[in-house]
Amino acid sequence: MPNTVFITGATAGFGAACARRFAAAGWNLVLTGRRQERLDAIKAELSPLCAVHTLRLDVRDRVAVEAIATALPEPFARIHTLVNNAGLAQGLSPAQSSDLDDWDRMIDTNVKGLAYCTRALLPNLIAVGEGTVINLSSVAARWPYPGGNVYGATKAFVRQFSYNLRCDLAGTGIRVTSIEPGLAESEFSLVRFHGDAEKAASVYKGTHPLKPEDLAETIFWVATLPKHININSLEVMPTSQCWQALGITRAPE
Repeated sequence: MPNTVFITGATAGFGAACARRFAAAGWNLVLTGRRQERLDAIKAELSPLCAVHTLRLDVRDRVAVEAIATALPEPFARIHTLVNNAGLAQGLSPAQSSDLDDWDRMIDTNVKGLAYCTRALLPNLIAVGEGTVINLSSVAARWPYPGGNVYGATKAFVRQFSYNLRCDLAGTGIRVTSIEPGLAESEFSLVRFHGDAEKAASVYKGTHPLKPEDLAETIFWVATLPKHININSLEVMPTSQCWQALGITRAPE
């Protein structure tokens, strides 16, 4: 029987690329997202390759997430790998001028939504007896930058939650990995800048960023390693990105 992967935020970016990569290997797919038309489109695309089950889901809805595990039909209920991909950045303003609605949305999606999905599906994973929880964090979890305030904090939560989760799951056969990408071209910046396509495109101008397919290949590799190997965290940057010297604020002379 093929393994089953459950992917949140599967209608675009990393999530859609992961769906295509796992489908190419013949895995069963459970794909969730908020946009039904996109779920329908990716199901139509991938159904010739594998079994696909889609669920319209907002991970911020705790009641809806809690109902998932018991509602999954066979064979989709036997989850081998969970890819907690749903997440977003909103705004790039300094904390003192940020929109609190943006902060709420990031916390509700990146922190609470990821925690809800993990808790709801852990019994399914443990029942299979082996598999992987793969959480999408970010280099922003470790490396601060101006305007990254709450976004970076939510991704630091994802990283630390992954570590603590691994402790709780010791002996169950379930592995946990925090994937931490750097500059990656997807709908990420378009969402961050509230649909401003020109501003979003400027982020990647003159660079060679990671593509969703690059991350999907990395995630697939983590999920298919021999079961005695756990990748605790994996930070991935394009070669066009690196760290810089710490900033210094100087008083006027």
